[in-house]
Amino acid sequence: MTDVRAGTSIQSEPILGCGVARASKEILAGQVVGWLDQAPGVPRYLACANPHSLVISTRDAAFRDALENADLLVPDGAGIVLASRLLGGAIRGRVTGSDLFQSVSLLANQRGGVRYFFLGSSQSTVDLITHRLSSDLPGIVVAGTYAPPFVEEFTTAQDNEMVAAVNSGRADVLWVGMSAPKQEKWVFRNRRRLNVKVIGAIGAVFDFYAGTRKRSPTWALRTGLEWLPRLLCEPRRLWRRTFASAPVFLWLVARERLARRKATRAR
Repeated sequence: MTDVRAGTSIQSEPILGCGVARASKEILAGQVVGWLDQAPGVPRYLACANPHSLVISTRDAAFRDALENADLLVPDGAGIVLASRLLGGAIRGRVTGSDLFQSVSLLANQRGGVRYFFLGSSQSTVDLITHRLSSDLPGIVVAGTYAPPFVEEFTTAQDNEMVAAVNSGRADVLWVGMSAPKQEKWVFRNRRRLNVKVIGAIGAVFDFYAGTRKRSPTWALRTGLEWLPRLLCEPRRLWRRTFASAPVFLWLVARERLARRKATRAR
């Protein structure tokens, strides 16, 4: 079972009810940059799917809405690839938020004049991003940055201030780097008020690109074990994602696989 997401020619397949894109990072990046040519309107929105986020979405309705309505939901996690195999899908490789950000930015740099806005993290981190981007990819203009307060839920006044800051930058692409599910819910709640063409919710990519947090070594990235070095470095923050969400995710996938088999036999 596949579908085609609204506003994109890229096919997706359902994993726990969310349509996850099945394409390489190059194709996904090309689609995202292609959105820059669209007429003004509601921004296109991409998010990253991993086992933890899909499990959380089963008990957070607002987060679920945000994921289900994303124009692109990227397979960011080895568990997503495994789930696709178990469910008879065609996703054969993960596309991390970092990989997609880098690929989109290389294309945007070649295009020239693309304006970025960075919303999230701390002021020191977005300052580092601005400095590195200006050096590495001079074809991209950093139209503005905004480091929101570290709170569990934003007030209406804070939402309005963030929207105003983004719109003042007249950016083409808004990158949002907060923790999930806060970032996805914020984007979905405010996207119709944002005068940009593309929004990407990419979380920890801000820290990776700024260099304030290191990505896992190459061997871990290639084997799908990127989570292991990160867990060892940040056990208090990541233990729940690894030891609580992962088993639940596999159980939910197994249940979905059984349901699909029963539905097939009943036809």
